[in-house]
Amino acid sequence: MRYRILGNTGVSISVIGFGASPLGNVFGTISSSSDSVLIDAAIDKGINFFDVSPYYGLGLAEERLGTALTPHRQEVVLATKCGRCDVDDFDFSAGGITSRLEASLRRLRTDAVDLLQLHDIEFGDVKQVIHEALPALAELKRQGKARFIGITGYWSGLLAGVVQSFPLDTVLNYCRWNLFADDMDIRLTPVAKANGVGLINASPLHMGLIGSSIPDWHPAPQSVRVAAADVKSACQKREVDPATVAVWRCLQHPMVASTLVGMADVSQVASSCTALEFQPDDDLLATITEAISPVYNTVWSQGRPQNQDGVFDRSLIFMDHDEAADQYGSSATVESTLGCWE
Repeated sequence: MRYRILGNTGVSISVIGFGASPLGNVFGTISSSSDSVLIDAAIDKGINFFDVSPYYGLGLAEERLGTALTPHRQEVVLATKCGRCDVDDFDFSAGGITSRLEASLRRLRTDAVDLLQLHDIEFGDVKQVIHEALPALAELKRQGKARFIGITGYWSGLLAGVVQSFPLDTVLNYCRWNLFADDMDIRLTPVAKANGVGLINASPLHMGLIGSSIPDWHPAPQSVRVAAADVKSACQKREVDPATVAVWRCLQHPMVASTLVGMADVSQVASSCTALEFQPDDDLLATITEAISPVYNTVWSQGRPQNQDGVFDRSLIFMDHDEAADQYGSSATVESTLGCWE
């Protein structure tokens, strides 16, 4: 395993991270009987970064991961999320974030998490995200409930705007730097580097497009699905695991501290870690490039229309002190963080 420092946190994490969404049966039902075997296999491979969310299976993934990680808690960097509760249920209020974190901590069987992230901010009112939700995370950090705080989302421009507007430790972007895309580097990567914010990449398989089966809820257009099928076919003809190629591609990014891979069984842990030493031949890469070229950097609708790249206007998120306090409360959390904004 290789490790990188997560931004300015000083924390060293594995370049391959364990994405725990499959434990919430997000991509299909998997038995919980082998959870400890799966987690042990990941740790044996050197993986020390584990990421989950209460959204995955409505708390199921946190419950299963927390149970399996109990004997390893001091060995790992544990991240969870807040703000997203269900498919169409979001709560970016300070009260909701605080109370729901307590539930997450109980499921995870820990007193604090290493990283608490506001989940899928493209679905929120960005003013509320910055003036209420993130101050709530900052207060939880001050209380010791989370060592570090961050944000996650799909639109890299939106994430970049928030990174420039509030002091954060990490930012997670998904589906924007892998075999199918590299446009994370246009808006987000330079901003994360300039601000010392740890950059986390997610969805190397493009949310399962080149996995064993595509979930019904996948938002990618048909053209991207066809290209993904061609990639899988090209790899299988050469007896190469498509997941290994996908993870290998993500590991080439010089700034990403860790790439999160959803892992449902021991074989997926092995195929992901094989990417550390994988050397694809030029012919395979040329075939993959040809298949993906027509849909490269294709995006799909995600979240509120005004938060999308090319639409989001960062200047609209700023409020003066009195306006923010009046709309989102005059708690010590809000008072203490307003001075950090431009």
